Amino acid sequence: MCTSGSRCGVQSFNRHFFWRYGSTGAGSLHKRAGESCTTLNIPAPALSAHFVSGLEFVGGVLLIVGLGSRITGLLLSGNMLVAYWAADREALFSIFSDPGKFYVADPYTFLFASVMVLVFGAGAISLDALLAKCLDAKAGKDSREYPTRQESMNRECDLKQL
Repeated sequence: MCTSGSRCGVQSFNRHFFWRYGSTGAGSLHKRAGESCTTLNIPAPALSAHFVSGLEFVGGVLLIVGLGSRITGLLLSGNMLVAYWAADREALFSIFSDPGKFYVADPYTFLFASVMVLVFGAGAISLDALLAKCLDAKAGKDSREYPTRQESMNRECDLKQL
């Protein structure tokens, strides 16, 4: 379960946006997705459109349940960088000169959420966490790799008393 409000908030944020990823990908699978790739001069537009739609749909579903989150976060981050490059290159290049233009571009929210999962992982309520706990139990290891915050603080206090 969530041990703090911030973790729950981050996980809720991620689940919401990955639901949007999945629904965007599913919508593109049913529409003529190749048309937009043709207007953006993307090579092999029909193949690219189906690949990206499938990536967004499957990646969104995987991230909702928290399975393979870091790999999927990496793939979706790359996908959003290509979206910036192809559809909103001006916003991408204005990241330092005019950050507001970068932030309001359509791919920004999805890029931000993907990078967040890439960096922080899926969280405690995910299949990745459950799988890691089961594998650690099978190997006979303690499931906590790092000390808790309280244990770290106690250790610091003990060192100060020396």
